[in-house]
Amino acid sequence: MPPQEFSLRLQRGIAGGFAPPTPEAIYTITAAASQPVLQVTAAERPHGTPELQDALPKTLSADSHSSALIDELHAILKTLPTEYPPGSEDIYGLDTSIAFGSADLMWTNGGPSGCGGGSSQTQATDDDKKNFKRAVDIVKELVAKAS
Repeated sequence: MPPQEFSLRLQRGIAGGFAPPTPEAIYTITAAASQPVLQVTAAERPHGTPELQDALPKTLSADSHSSALIDELHAILKTLPTEYPPGSEDIYGLDTSIAFGSADLMWTNGGPSGCGGGSSQTQATDDDKKNFKRAVDIVKELVAKAS
């Protein structure tokens, strides 16, 4: 069963270096026990523009399909490693971070300011990378379903 309350943030564009990364997209999904719907925002930066465009909040029904996707995402994140030290390296190679918080899981990759170079003491296996890609695809599917 997915968590009743959670907050999720996916950022595409986390690889930096000397300068901080420029996000290409930031998606957020939040669920509150008192709300029958999920709150979704999607801010994207059109190619060739310097900043993200503001996104209007949307909602997504917490139906059985959405709940199953969130449950799958939650289960995947519980098994995945994160880089150490935080923000050192994009161990999944997708230039994407996910931050997920609920009562039973706090999971973040990519560090608060993206990945600034260096090496991580923790590395992702091929299976970890495949599962992280699935987690990213789940978030994209949920965002696409919002209206």
